[in-house]
Amino acid sequence: MKKTGILCWAGLALTVLVGCKSTKPKHAAVPHNATVVTRALSPDLLQPPKDLFVLGPGDQLEIERIGTTTARSTNTVGLDGKIYYSFLPGVDVDGMTLNQAKTAVEQELSKYESQPQMVVTLRAVASKSVWVLGRLNKPGVYPIAGSMTLLEALSLAGGTAKSASQITTQELADLRHSFVMRDGTMLPVNFVRLLQEGDMSQNIYLKPGDFVYVPSSLSQEIYVLGAVLAPRTVPYSDQMTVVSAVAGANGTIKNAYLSHVAIVRGSLSEPQIIEVDYNDIIHGKAQNVLLEPGDIVYVPLAPYRFITDYADLIVTTFVRTWSANEGIRAVSGSSGTVGVTVPIGVR
Repeated sequence: MKKTGILCWAGLALTVLVGCKSTKPKHAAVPHNATVVTRALSPDLLQPPKDLFVLGPGDQLEIERIGTTTARSTNTVGLDGKIYYSFLPGVDVDGMTLNQAKTAVEQELSKYESQPQMVVTLRAVASKSVWVLGRLNKPGVYPIAGSMTLLEALSLAGGTAKSASQITTQELADLRHSFVMRDGTMLPVNFVRLLQEGDMSQNIYLKPGDFVYVPSSLSQEIYVLGAVLAPRTVPYSDQMTVVSAVAGANGTIKNAYLSHVAIVRGSLSEPQIIEVDYNDIIHGKAQNVLLEPGDIVYVPLAPYRFITDYADLIVTTFVRTWSANEGIRAVSGSSGTVGVTVPIGVR
């Protein structure tokens, strides 16, 4: 039976202050009945895109009239999607390929002269880009005009950062929690296999708008998400438990479904999900559970039917939250965070 938010918070406070009927709380290691959810990459992701590049605002073109060496100019596609070449009033090229833009310019010029022949060359791309952020040597937003693999994008960003110490080359990137997001969905790339083991089956092709994020391995944090009052990262401390982590997020909200609180550990592409009965823990009927740095604690609002759906929900919430936060920081330089949307409904 569900408890009210007040009772849950009271139980939580009692557990934090006095433990479960003793002066020392009872802790247990994470149970061995963790479920590993494996999400395979679609073979299509390993194939170069077949779509031709199409123009958009900000792209820079070089336009030359064949047979006239002086009739060469550089034009930028405006915010209205048009280029303004020579005396033409404006040629709409937004969404066109280079060949289609060439034809459009020729058609406009043919209104004033006989059979003009043009050459249109792409000089710079501004309308299509990929976000490559996090613990990299040169994080940023990089233009993409053709095919680009994940390794190529990471190379443009200078590769993952390592310690500058002369006595160690410690990896500063948290590859377990690194991810690629496309259209609001995480692509199950295993960064450990790709970057440490050289597994090219993980080297997917990127598309414009993809978001690549590599977090820092130095941030000793627990991620508390879902039906809590203040979803956030909680600094990890020795002997941190699921109860203290939830307390660090100001406790659970009213009507949170406490019987199936989840701890997600390991790679986002192959997460281990452990279910705990939070209600029993805060009422002394079950042992508290110790956490590890990087664990995701998720409090649901409703029960779920399939463990794979539950794992997808948690990982998706994590990825979308980090993408929003890091995207805001990249654009505005702000260090603030955004709220987390808690999905509602039976899973």
